[in-house]
Amino acid sequence: MTARGAAPARAQAVDREGAAALPRGSAAQRLRALVVAVASWLACRLPARVAYGLADVAGAVWYRTARGRAALVRRNLERVSRSLAERGLGDPSVEAAARDPRALERLVRQVFREGARYYLEVLRLPLVTPAFVRERLEVVTPDVVDRAFGPAGPSIFLGLHFGAIELPAVYLAERSGVRAAVPMETVGDPELQRWFVRTRGRLGVRIVGIREARRELLAALRRGEPVGIVGDRDLTGGGIEVPFFGAPASLPIGPALLAIESGASLYAVTVRRGPDGRYFGGLREIAIPATGSRRERLTAALAATARAFEDGIAEAPEQWWGAAFPIWPDLAPASGKR
Repeated sequence: MTARGAAPARAQAVDREGAAALPRGSAAQRLRALVVAVASWLACRLPARVAYGLADVAGAVWYRTARGRAALVRRNLERVSRSLAERGLGDPSVEAAARDPRALERLVRQVFREGARYYLEVLRLPLVTPAFVRERLEVVTPDVVDRAFGPAGPSIFLGLHFGAIELPAVYLAERSGVRAAVPMETVGDPELQRWFVRTRGRLGVRIVGIREARRELLAALRRGEPVGIVGDRDLTGGGIEVPFFGAPASLPIGPALLAIESGASLYAVTVRRGPDGRYFGGLREIAIPATGSRRERLTAALAATARAFEDGIAEAPEQWWGAAFPIWPDLAPASGKR
């Protein structure tokens, strides 16, 4: 109990040090960060029903104005819904979207709504405490979660741009009792980066940069600490193509390579939004082959990762706001499709 009780004070100290180490931005960037901070203050004080209602309005406007992005979401979700329908996965809305353009369009609109809700939840991060998570989050795979936090060793928790991706970080820190290392892509605006480092750090995680992520995450695992990664987009172009919803897609090799090098277990984590402000979270273990060349082991692990992602997305495809980004080369805007 002592370790957990001391964690918040240590977390705030590390957050201040990490934020202070960042370069100062321009006057315009400092003003923008101030606007974000004020928006966060307001979002935290609005009743949840009002805040989410405003987010839904913003999502509807976003859907109507971002036509190119909506077209990409439409192509991506068409592939997802058809693949799920062929396998008998997903609810009736998914099957309908696979054959009815109007039903597909409803899913597309919902993706923008869920994306807006994510940004609202980022603004409301100061409200996300361990007590909030204990009250609102229902774990639907308790046996797998117990195994992931068991005595076998540290685990890697692999998330995707789905549902409420901030809640697993709080649960991870609370359940493990340590500050889990989580890599974060550097934002071009140093003042916004400072706000993210400070705000996300208060969740009980230790933010590390992408450049030093491999070294920092390996060191954390060797100390017996869990790590969290979001890994459904190949941002660097160094991934490996594996089947994903029936077509080749490149997934980043980092999480699987980290599991192979450290011997840590790898789990896919999803937290979807439910009614009445509740959330439902679960883990799926990803098998890491023990034999074969490194390339063979990586490819097999990434194929298993893709299957775990598919199963998680099947629960609520409209909450996979990763569909708003290029996933499959043949569906990307550069392919000439409209």
